[in-house]
Amino acid sequence: MGTAEFTYNNKVYSSTKTSSFKANYGKDPRMGFEVRKKKRYERTERFIIKMKEIQEEAKAVLRKAQEEIKKYTDKKRVEVDEYRVGDLVILSTKDLKY
Repeated sequence: MGTAEFTYNNKVYSSTKTSSFKANYGKDPRMGFEVRKKKRYERTERFIIKMKEIQEEAKAVLRKAQEEIKKYTDKKRVEVDEYRVGDLVILSTKDLKY
């Protein structure tokens, strides 16, 4: 993995409040200069639960962001007339190039 890819995957995004690395693996990556500690690996079931929690949190934050964006977009939205095939309309030629 290159430095740019590592940096990109380790960045905490404001939309998800977590990094891509943590969302995929459940923990922050080793930076290469920490002292390795001998400890037991987490049990698989505990790891799976932790991963699901992280991913659900990220999904919830993204859902909230989508709702906020929709709320503000809907405020600016205006109703427009719907046209059907066969409706007569008047067109402006001001933007047509001859």
